[in-house]
Amino acid sequence: MIGKLKGVVDSYGEDFVILDVHGVGYVVHCSSRTLQALPAEGEAATLAIETHVREDQIRLFGFLSDVEREWFRLLQTVQGVGTKVALAVLSTLPPAELASAVAMRDKAMVARAPGVGPKVAERICTELKDKAPAYASVDPTVAKLSGALADKRAPQPVADAVSALVNLGYGQPQAAAAVAAAVRAAGEDADTAKLIRFGLKELAT
Repeated sequence: MIGKLKGVVDSYGEDFVILDVHGVGYVVHCSSRTLQALPAEGEAATLAIETHVREDQIRLFGFLSDVEREWFRLLQTVQGVGTKVALAVLSTLPPAELASAVAMRDKAMVARAPGVGPKVAERICTELKDKAPAYASVDPTVAKLSGALADKRAPQPVADAVSALVNLGYGQPQAAAAVAAAVRAAGEDADTAKLIRFGLKELAT
């Protein structure tokens, strides 16, 4: 198995780079984000590699970091997500943003990737939600609240406050973060009106 390649960029294709390693040209498939970040032809490059071996072919997939490769693997554990969709997601969202979107159950963010419909986006957020926090920079309290809202387990005043802020034009992740801060400031027994007031104050800062 190949886990890493260090060589010189020989040429680029639509979704791959040919990396010359001591005279051997390896075809490495990458996300568009990775391809854009690689240097010009003739310059040195290093890629973390995921090797896929099939009966009829061996394909190499390249990543700028081990974290990006890990997300490529994680995405493919979700039903309906193969290598093409996984690369499309990583072309649209860098690993940190993907982790935050999954942790916050932000299905709309994930669905921005080409070929990812609402159902697949929902499966990605649902099935990877427990693995995302390890890679996300999201406040665990906010991630927990987003999960409770998605599963309809959030206390009614909290759910109503988030809904009110969303109706005012704020995004779901923003609203959830503001209400999480409001709960901390106003207390867990605060009513909806108080949570909205504190939430708006949080969004204004």
